[in-house]
Amino acid sequence: MAKKEYIYATGKRKSSIARVKIIPGTGKITINNKDLNEIYTLDTLKAIVLKPFTVANMMEKYDVEATVCGGGFVGQAGAVSHGIAKALATTDPEVRLTLKRNGLLTRDSRVKERRKYGLKKARKAPQFSKR
Repeated sequence: MAKKEYIYATGKRKSSIARVKIIPGTGKITINNKDLNEIYTLDTLKAIVLKPFTVANMMEKYDVEATVCGGGFVGQAGAVSHGIAKALATTDPEVRLTLKRNGLLTRDSRVKERRKYGLKKARKAPQFSKR
């Protein structure tokens, strides 16, 4: 059996980490051994995952195999998108430029702020009582 040629990249968002392989193919996207439509029922999450392909006009040139762990649905979708963008950037310098201009190669570093003592959440204080 012949070995498959693929491009590997790692994407991150919040506390999610995605290991992404892009393989020349027909546009099939598999996340954690399940189809994209099976995992994400919301169109907004599908759009997040597919954004690197739509920006680079490579919708049906590559198959995607991704493994994601940690975080929730939105964080995982963002991590897969980041991984796909990083993998596509290595294919062609022109594609890299368009992805960079659209902000898809930059890791979104926003994470949940830690809870401080004396407060209910990161910034929410307990209700003030005069008496």
